[in-house]
Parts: sequence; structure tokens; C-alpha cells
Amino acid sequence: MVPLGTIRSTRTEVEDDNWDFEEMRIELDLSQLSPEALNGLCDFSHAEIVFYMDKVDPAKLERTARHPRNNPDWPKVGIFAQRGKNRLNQIGTTICRILKVENGSLYLEGLDAVDGTPVLDIKPWVEEFGPRGSVFQPKWISELMKGYWRT
Repeated sequence: MVPLGTIRSTRTEVEDDNWDFEEMRIELDLSQLSPEALNGLCDFSHAEIVFYMDKVDPAKLERTARHPRNNPDWPKVGIFAQRGKNRLNQIGTTICRILKVENGSLYLEGLDAVDGTPVLDIKPWVEEFGPRGSVFQPKWISELMKGYWRT
């Protein structure tokens, strides 16, 4: 895969919480793409960003189960039952609010990636691709997510 751009963020260190307080944008690689590649994206409220978590230490990749955030109060679950960064292929995805498009950059709110992270894809969030039917999740993930975003 070839990164199509780079995340520019006020956050430079990998940390778990308070992502909505960061200012961020994606700068397209203008040697590969025209700024027009972003045309029409502002007609959507949100975009799904696919990125490569290149700052993950390969020695810390999870291949089995663990307590999320090493908290023994939460159940030991497999890496695929979590959204942790220590994944084998180090691919992250986040649905973000689009703020604006300007000069080959996409300004976003709610992207949980640090400055310099390579972007693999940008997709408009389309309601019909969202979950169908009722949605449920375990209580521990709701506890874990408190403080992750602003709310």
C-alpha cells in the first residue's frame, strides 16, 4: 500500500484519551493526488479514515487475549474484540466529523491518530453502510471509552 497523505495533529505522543481536544488535518500527497480528489467530500458530515499506526512497537503486537489497557477489572479478550493499537497489521479506522477542505487538506474532528501518521484511505461516511439492526456491546468497552472523546 502507498500512503495517500499524512496526518498533521497537535498530538505527537500516542496516548489513550481526550482526542477531541486535538486539532488535525490530513495533508494529501500532492505528488500522487490532485487537491480535486477531495472535491465533494464537504457534502458529507463525516468521513472514515483508514491509517497505518506506524509508531506501534512491533515487540508489543498482540496475538492472543489480554485485559484491555491492562485493567484486570475488565475481561481478558482477544485483540479482535478490542480496538487497541497493538494489532498485527497496525491498521486504524475512525469515523470523523468533516470541518472543511482547503488547499489539498481535509480538516477533521475526532481522529485518534498522532502527527505524521500515514493515511491509507478516506471514505465518506454513508448512513447505509452503518450498522443495520440493533447495536450492542459489553459494559467494559463503554467504561474504557469514557474520556476517549470530549463527551
